[in-house]
Amino acid sequence: MIRKTVDYVVVGSGPGGATLVRELARAGKQVLLLERGRDWRGHPLYATYPGALLYADRYALLFSREGLNIVRPLMLGGATGMYCGCAAMPLPFWKQKHGIDLDAHARATYDELKIAPLPAHLRGEASTRIAHAGAELGMDWQAQDKFMQPALAKSFDCSATCMLGCRCGAKWNAAQYVDAAVVDGCELWTRARVDRVDIVQNRATGVSGHIGNKPFEITANTVILAAGGIGTTHILQASGLDAAGQGMAMDTTAMVYGVAPTKGIGADPPMTWSYADDDLGVLYSTLIDPWLMYPLIMATKGPTYPLSWRNWGRTYGIMIKLKDDISGSIDKSGISKGLTTRDRARLSSAEQIARDILQRAGCDPTSFLTTPLRGTHPSATVRISEMVTTDLETSVADLYVCDASVFPEALARPTVITIIALAKRLALHLTTATTKPEDLRRLRELVG
Repeated sequence: MIRKTVDYVVVGSGPGGATLVRELARAGKQVLLLERGRDWRGHPLYATYPGALLYADRYALLFSREGLNIVRPLMLGGATGMYCGCAAMPLPFWKQKHGIDLDAHARATYDELKIAPLPAHLRGEASTRIAHAGAELGMDWQAQDKFMQPALAKSFDCSATCMLGCRCGAKWNAAQYVDAAVVDGCELWTRARVDRVDIVQNRATGVSGHIGNKPFEITANTVILAAGGIGTTHILQASGLDAAGQGMAMDTTAMVYGVAPTKGIGADPPMTWSYADDDLGVLYSTLIDPWLMYPLIMATKGPTYPLSWRNWGRTYGIMIKLKDDISGSIDKSGISKGLTTRDRARLSSAEQIARDILQRAGCDPTSFLTTPLRGTHPSATVRISEMVTTDLETSVADLYVCDASVFPEALARPTVITIIALAKRLALHLTTATTKPEDLRRLRELVG
């Protein structure tokens, strides 16, 4: 049995957990970060097709009961190890509906990481042609903000394989915040799987889990779960908080493809242009599955669909990210998540709009097809104002959640900046509290 006592224990190293440990370590706090996956950076298989299968949950074969393929990287840096490097400011509803102002934290992150669209000459000819076609149809396509700095790259040659991981060094990864935290004194354990939060008299006292076959017990003044919409939910349920996972969002995603007479978007960086239709609840962007992933994903749609692989080099793609309704659930037996009737109607409308854009961009209408559905942002399983306060504390004292679980609704936007801003806000709350933790505990005991 491994036993340790710390001030703060943070579970999960995605953008929420990584930001928290950096801020807490900077403030001189004793912090332990537990990450279920390993650090794949520098490994020969990082950012390769075999590597992507190894660090994706269940080798990228995680499905809901309704057949929704769920992308869930398990690695240091969390989903930022496999994302497209896209950024977006927090949506207005955070302040309007919940009184949470994230803008200052988000803008500070934009400045620190130099987030901006890629230069025009790096956005890709085919991707730019799609954006121009959308503009000709009256849509306000914009160059997408990126966590990318081409000047930092050893050799910037970004293409669809960017989704497998970044080898050139241009794309920011939350693991970089973890590196900074470790320098400032944070202790990092990888391959550490947390089974439950230890709770005594409705107060979190630490976490229990195991590394391989060796169990551990961590005692902490404050526990923060940042293991993602699925991981955090499982831990809370195992800890007796059964309301977790009752309803969820996925930013359900599909791509519409069409074959053009010119070179396709596979050689372009992913998602360099986007258009948000908030009336329909959809984000469109330029995207195609990486070359070898394409037939594997299409095979889940039907036996004939992988045959379209031969046209991959001339294929244009438009991603549809749907602001799906809260529905479904997570339990011990798996995940139940599909589309509601309203979701299906809106997705059908979005598919037709994507086909219109592709046809305008020069694609053959007889070549159009839509990929199987994917859940790219498991979220809203521990919703703010329902299961956590606006300070992200659960009904259990000293137990916080800081990841996409707390989203009150789907974003249909890149999520990373919002999560970072929530984490900075929580770190500020934890480190500037005027009441000492031990005094606050005594106060809670006095008032029952």
